[in-house]
Amino acid sequence: MDAQMLQGLWAPDNQQQHTQALEYLQQVRESSDGWQLCGATLTTGGLPLDEKVKFVCLQVLEHYARTRYLNAAPEEQSLFRQYLSQWMTTLCMYNEPEKVFIQNKTAQLMSLVFVVDYPSRWPSFMADLLSMLQLGPHAVDLYLRILLAIDAEVVDREVIHSQVETDRNSLIKDTMREHCVVDMTESWYDILVKYDKSNPELVCHCHDVIGAYISWIDISLIANDRFVRKLVDHLKEPLIREAAADCIHEIITKGMDPVTKTQLIESFVTVLDQAGVLKPIDDDDSDFLVKLARLINGIGVQLIQSWQKLDKKDCSKREMIRQAVENKVTLLLTFMASDYDDISAAVFDFARDYIQLIKQTGQISNVERGLLENMLYVVITKTKYDESYNFEQAGEDEAMFDDYRKKLKVVFDNLAALIPELVLKVSKEYVVTTLNRWQASSYEDVEAAVSLLYNLGEALPASHGNHFCGPSQVGDPAAPQEHKLQVKSSTMQEMMRLLVTSGVSSHSHPAVTLQFFECVARYEKFFSCEPQYILGILAAFLDSRGMRNRTPRVRSRASYLFSRIVRCLKNHILGYTEEILSQLTELLVMAPPDNGQICPLLTNDDQLYVFEAAAMLIISGNNEVQRKEILMRNLLSPVFTKVSCLAERLAQEQDPVRQMSIAKSICHGTSVTARTSKAFSNQNSIQACGCVQLYLDAMQLFINCLNVGVEREIVGSGVRQLMHRLVVCLDGGSLLPLLPSASQALLHTPSPTVLTEYLPLINQIITKFQKDIGPFLQSIFVPLVSAIFTALSEPLEENDEEEKRTRRLLQRNYYLFVTTIVSNNLLDILVSLDSGILQQVLMSVVQGAVEFPDPVAQKNCFVILRRLTEAWGVKDAGPPGFVEFLYTQVVPACFLAPLKTNFDLNDAQTILALHESVMCLQSVYKKQGEELISYLRSEYLPTMELSPELINEYCQALTSDAKLFRNYSKLFFQRAKIMKCGN
Repeated sequence: MDAQMLQGLWAPDNQQQHTQALEYLQQVRESSDGWQLCGATLTTGGLPLDEKVKFVCLQVLEHYARTRYLNAAPEEQSLFRQYLSQWMTTLCMYNEPEKVFIQNKTAQLMSLVFVVDYPSRWPSFMADLLSMLQLGPHAVDLYLRILLAIDAEVVDREVIHSQVETDRNSLIKDTMREHCVVDMTESWYDILVKYDKSNPELVCHCHDVIGAYISWIDISLIANDRFVRKLVDHLKEPLIREAAADCIHEIITKGMDPVTKTQLIESFVTVLDQAGVLKPIDDDDSDFLVKLARLINGIGVQLIQSWQKLDKKDCSKREMIRQAVENKVTLLLTFMASDYDDISAAVFDFARDYIQLIKQTGQISNVERGLLENMLYVVITKTKYDESYNFEQAGEDEAMFDDYRKKLKVVFDNLAALIPELVLKVSKEYVVTTLNRWQASSYEDVEAAVSLLYNLGEALPASHGNHFCGPSQVGDPAAPQEHKLQVKSSTMQEMMRLLVTSGVSSHSHPAVTLQFFECVARYEKFFSCEPQYILGILAAFLDSRGMRNRTPRVRSRASYLFSRIVRCLKNHILGYTEEILSQLTELLVMAPPDNGQICPLLTNDDQLYVFEAAAMLIISGNNEVQRKEILMRNLLSPVFTKVSCLAERLAQEQDPVRQMSIAKSICHGTSVTARTSKAFSNQNSIQACGCVQLYLDAMQLFINCLNVGVEREIVGSGVRQLMHRLVVCLDGGSLLPLLPSASQALLHTPSPTVLTEYLPLINQIITKFQKDIGPFLQSIFVPLVSAIFTALSEPLEENDEEEKRTRRLLQRNYYLFVTTIVSNNLLDILVSLDSGILQQVLMSVVQGAVEFPDPVAQKNCFVILRRLTEAWGVKDAGPPGFVEFLYTQVVPACFLAPLKTNFDLNDAQTILALHESVMCLQSVYKKQGEELISYLRSEYLPTMELSPELINEYCQALTSDAKLFRNYSKLFFQRAKIMKCGN
């Protein structure tokens, strides 16, 4: 072994040396005696070896073990085992422990040999390992690592094994149970006793091994007095108690009979309780408490699972287990209430399962109700933010608490589903008490109260989200369920009245303000019941509490929620439309593109919501049509004026950075204009509100901006967005005259990206206007398709993955474009094409059906071919030569595509493409009849080297029921692929 040559492996900066070292290593790995060279290097005992060289030698030996050891000659196997034994002895005799990665690689190597040789070729493997333990702690460490590596190879359930490997592993475990597990457990106990004071790391490793092996060995070998006493003693030792807790957890989660499992857990709990380790209230070691909480969680979950597995007729046993569960709930609540969230979260599974257990029984005792109420108080308390939470710069700790809070809410929802009346009662007490004294309370308490009110909206059932149906809607109060509904609605109304009248919306902390607005938006139906509070809420949104708040996060969220409130309550606030609009004026001013350090109140995204809300107020009002048009023009005119100025600046600007900034501002102007169109509906359409010309003028303005010719892609994205909206809102007579100029401007520089984004727009226009779009489509089709073909044929750099994705998307969109044409009966567009162009289009579709590795696009290609076949599939029905095209291109495509290696017949999308190809071929049969059958039988199918029987079978299936042929086709191509591979 040339150790000097190997040094190049750790010299990546020296490319030549690094490459030579890699080549040398590969030579050693692949050579017939390379493993012997490495084995000798490790065991000769010459000069001290560099740890990196040792690792490389072990890697070569590992490669040999994985690839050649199984089928090697007996003398080679014997030599290999001899090297391993000598190397392990060397490791054990070192004065200092070897590096961890060396030990782990050695253990992995031994496990690979073990699964090959045990039990037939090396029956004494485990006995030989055990004999090494007398060599001292290094030998013990290596022994334990090897056992863990064997577990990873043989037992680990997360590893997917073949049937051969599964059978092999079962044989290994059966043999170990019979011959060596008892000796192994004895060695574990000896390690726990011998090293619990002198070498805690070894004891922890031993706990790990016991926890790994307990799942398949006899439980009595570990769950006995001596082992349990030792494990419990270790729970008191700071350096080893975490591993001991994990070990006990693995023991109690071992699969076994429900009653036996319960007895095991109860015996453990008794011993642990007597030892005083279950309630370490004063313990500051949070890591250990997490492990202990996990153990308590495992105890509870396992007991509940045992209860569920018992037959319902075993009433006495089920009651015994249920009592055992109930006795652990106090422990559950203790850990759940911990100041450390990770400790609290560790018992959430127990909490949820306990709630479900009570729900399944259908009865709640007074004791259980008291425990559930205590759990509810814990949930409310733990919902509060910690004082260290950083709202200005949220980091990992904040993200972890947010996640914890979501999990806590799940427990709250489960409680509300089980005991809704109690949850409502406790929540009301907390909310009312806190909001009545919010100024004297911490922000954590206030935010928790408002958050609690907010969470009730999901936790408690309500018809269509309405928690506030009044007494007149309830019916007879004497009916129990109806009385509960009345109590609930009055309670929710009381809490909401207090929320909106308490003044808590003026709280200085952004967390409280945010939660206030979230709550108001969730319970917008409250304001429909009690509209007298609407003005006060709108004022909160509009002033310094909401969209003018000093905190950007509050302003942003308030903007979005304001649009929701306006949409929900528009019928209640129509009388205040112009007053609200006047207060919104400042918020709707477009920020200059180069505003430097001046930050606008609202971001561009925030403004979109406010513009939509303003338009909603205008359109929904009771004003005359003319007044609505004036108000909408007043809303958008400042935007248009600003955009006109920006367009002039853009035409003159030379600095690329400022050009981009101006273009983004113009794009924002387009976006807010498009967003206002969302206010219109079928009842209040653009036409009905007299705003058609306003939006047409806007469209023309933005097309003119595009014609400036600078930053076309940025400005063009806004123009396309506006056009998408206007296609939805306007009729063909209004919009179609603008299409030629708009398309010409958008496609002035038809890059792949521009074409890719334009095609969905033209598809939308075709689908909406169909025949009316014919003349325009006829004029644009050839230039558009030519631009697409040119873009797809441009040279492409091999490593430009982004451009490859863009090209693939463009090609997919092109096929969807042609699909949209044929699906909307616009075949005249294709008929009118020059024969050369039509042939190019048709061949591109066939190529997509067969060659393009995208099942969605392939499906669309077969849709196109099927539609064309249905329309032109008989002589003189379509363009000259189409029937010949069916036989030379379409029919072969229906076979060639499914036979491609990348045509995955197990993939759902690909199956849809297959079904479409089947329907396409059936369409050819419907048009051509027996002529197609004769062609397939005598000419085409024989070229696939199929047997006459299979050809006849296929032709018969083609003439049968469509569903039968579709199912048959999948089987046919599966068989054809197998035959193809065989040949």
